[in-house]
Amino acid sequence: MTVPESVAVAARSMADRGLSWLHANRAHGAFPQGGTETLAEPDSVYKPLSETALAASVILRDGVAGPGQLVAAQSLLDFCWDQFRQGDMLYERQLQHVLMTDPLETYATFARCGYRHADLHRLLTHLTGLRSVEGIEHVPNRKLAVANAARVVGLDRRDDWAALTRDTWLGALPEPWAINWITGYAVTHTVFHLTDWGSRPQGLSPQITEYLRTWLPVWIDIWREVAQWDLVGELLIVGASLDDPYCNPEDWQMLADLQQEDGFVPRDGDPVDEDPALRFADHQHTVVVTAVAGSVALARAAGDRAVGDRAGAR
Repeated sequence: MTVPESVAVAARSMADRGLSWLHANRAHGAFPQGGTETLAEPDSVYKPLSETALAASVILRDGVAGPGQLVAAQSLLDFCWDQFRQGDMLYERQLQHVLMTDPLETYATFARCGYRHADLHRLLTHLTGLRSVEGIEHVPNRKLAVANAARVVGLDRRDDWAALTRDTWLGALPEPWAINWITGYAVTHTVFHLTDWGSRPQGLSPQITEYLRTWLPVWIDIWREVAQWDLVGELLIVGASLDDPYCNPEDWQMLADLQQEDGFVPRDGDPVDEDPALRFADHQHTVVVTAVAGSVALARAAGDRAVGDRAGAR
């Protein structure tokens, strides 16, 4: 199955408008004056800033946006890199907290697009293989996040991807009716890390791919019904990341119609606070998800067209 043309049109709108909103509102995601690597509340700025950087990096990696949007994505990624003091903050955080993995995961977002911090890279290389670091007790899908970040950065690790996958909830091919909000997000992130945000569909085993193709339509319907748009968007990314993408035009058009003209997408069906700072804090993640979903689907559609063009030329 190729990505339907109607999905590609919706995905273009989702990616372009989502990026525009993130770029226009980037100041709301900046560190407060005097912010340091100690980060007493990392989820307040650090994590959202890393997510904004992720959206920009995926759009730049995929390269399917228009020239103006690619310029905006580069500007947004540069802004995020500057917020992390060109990597110095990540280096200092890793140096002071050797068992934390978020500096590596955040750095990988930038490394994906060619950014480098020599001291951080040397430190991460040194930490790789230490028993204390290898033994960090993460939940299984978080272990995949670290393994994928190390792969993107280019660290010499010997991760057993099959074993890491088997340990996840999705890897057990669980009874699909047992899914809940927490396991739903675990499923999506397992796919994100195995496929590096849709660029490596071969990272999913045939068994998992078949399981997802069977149950994604059901799960998307469930979270559409309860208006959990953030999780719906993540499930759309999962569908677009399969080797044979699952992209139901109705689902994609629904999310594209939900997106406002400026690119804003609500997290759920609850009322939206119109205070700009709260609006950003509450819904920035959903806009990130929407932009990433659009870019991944567009990249898959472009790949389908390229394969078709090559076949026609033979």
